[in-house]
Amino acid sequence: VVGYSSFGSYTGNGSSDGVFVYTGFRPRFIFYKPTNRAATDWVMWDTARNSYNISSNYLLANSAAAEGSIGTIDILSNGFKLRTSSLGNNGSGDEIVYAAWAESPFNYARAR
Repeated sequence: VVGYSSFGSYTGNGSSDGVFVYTGFRPRFIFYKPTNRAATDWVMWDTARNSYNISSNYLLANSAAAEGSIGTIDILSNGFKLRTSSLGNNGSGDEIVYAAWAESPFNYARAR
């Protein structure tokens, strides 16, 4: 739904100045996973844990592990940008599926 959620995929570039993914709104919650790597996790980011960039705290949907902490993503007013070259997040040539939901759906989706 435009202004509420965004679903899609991106191709990793393997650079620490990674891919920008346009959603059309500031995401409240993002999760993604490479489709071409069997041993990778569903990575989840949100603005409750990360109110400023670079966002560093994440959860793994398919793991009982505690919250992790590495700075790998910027949550922006119109999408998100990867800040890592690591496999599972932005590996070169990786096809990564994602889902994102807006922080302020519809009327003020790009406001902060």
